[in-house]
Amino acid sequence: MSVTAPPRVSTPPGVDPRGPQFTAAVTAVVLAVVLVLPTPAATLLVGIQAVLFAVGALGGVQRTPHAWLFRRVVRPRLSPPAELEDPRPPQFAQGVGLAFTAVAFVGFLAGVTVLGQVATGLALAAALLNALFRFCLGCELYLLLQRAAG
Repeated sequence: MSVTAPPRVSTPPGVDPRGPQFTAAVTAVVLAVVLVLPTPAATLLVGIQAVLFAVGALGGVQRTPHAWLFRRVVRPRLSPPAELEDPRPPQFAQGVGLAFTAVAFVGFLAGVTVLGQVATGLALAAALLNALFRFCLGCELYLLLQRAAG
């Protein structure tokens, strides 16, 4: 008689928590610029930001251009992190950012500029909270959903 072990739920390798904070700072600058650009340029830039969020949401935060820049340029100049964090909450947060920037993109494309600006502004507020205070709204939402599900 063969006994199979229960499936193991593995946690992906941890990420330096300063990486997502760095990404949020860059994202905040991009989104702030979107708000001051004319609509055609704002549409293009928010579309590019949506693609960057999609890379993080679908491929993992470690695979974004921001993460590469952090690993190559920023992290070598810092002391090692005190601890690594689970990449799943920041990856979920990238999905939330994707949702807001997708709404912004569609709003700008459809000529509903106010919708595009409001969605961009909400994503900007979340990025600033993470960049300035290391408070990730999407990460907190992920943790709340995990608690509710389990």
